[in-house]
Amino acid sequence: MTAYILKRLISLVPVLFGLSIIVFLVMAMIPGDPATAILGSYATSENVARINRDLGLDKPLIEQYFIWISNVLQGDLGRSFALNRPVIDEVLERFQATLILAGVSLVFCSIIGLLAGVVSAVRQFGWVDRTVTFAVLAGISMPSFWLGLILILLLAVKWQLLPASGMYAIYGGGGLRDLLLHLILPAATLSVVAAGIIARLTRAAMLEVLRQDYIRTARAKGLAERRVIWRHAFRAALVSVIPVIGIQAGFVLGGAVYIETVFQWPGVGAMLVKAISTRDILLVQGGVLVVAASYVLFNLAADVLQTMLDARIRT
Repeated sequence: MTAYILKRLISLVPVLFGLSIIVFLVMAMIPGDPATAILGSYATSENVARINRDLGLDKPLIEQYFIWISNVLQGDLGRSFALNRPVIDEVLERFQATLILAGVSLVFCSIIGLLAGVVSAVRQFGWVDRTVTFAVLAGISMPSFWLGLILILLLAVKWQLLPASGMYAIYGGGGLRDLLLHLILPAATLSVVAAGIIARLTRAAMLEVLRQDYIRTARAKGLAERRVIWRHAFRAALVSVIPVIGIQAGFVLGGAVYIETVFQWPGVGAMLVKAISTRDILLVQGGVLVVAASYVLFNLAADVLQTMLDARIRT
């Protein structure tokens, strides 16, 4: 198992290297002059030349990349001009809020998706199956940002049951209860699409397992149906579903960009939107790189967990 994990970690090196190239080139190809965007009304030719020199934008593109990546490998993501603070400090501070939102959303969508998929498969062609299938299709088809606005309109504005935005209350806020209340709407919004996908694939995996001979043998031996479903069928189906949950972890992290904007959640997503509007290049590059690297590590964790459940994968 240790050899397998080391092999997977080594295979991540070229992935992360390619990821850094993509992140750098995407920002480099965005039209417009960052120095002019940073300076605004103070954008004289002398000031623009000075900012370009400070940012290293006066050098060839390939030289800019190697300077940036060498600093990244030393843990230095540069300094944000708009915020006047190290990028690594701002990103890590914001990333904590994003991890809270994404982690709760991933747990929520995994539990709901797995349970819905299992129940739908066990009750195939019944009214429960039809109801779950309809809910899954509706959830997958529904834009998350639109759902977020609807939930704010109904639960926060009209019925005033939950807070509409932020991570804590502005006045008198703080504590776990306040955090959980502010988490409900954005986490539920972010979980809908991922839960639908997990439920759909769990149902398909369960239906395939339930047709296997060893399941029929377990039933013929007189085992309780609940034990057959959860002890034998679900465990076998879970091996196929875990990689999908890993992929949905990336979806949740990516979806946090606009969900955090809708709910004014102080995470990396909201930070990136502001940084892009001000053309704060180093802050955008640092934020995107951290989120993308986290997505790769989430998938690695899913692969390792899948291997622990099914040793055949190692061979």
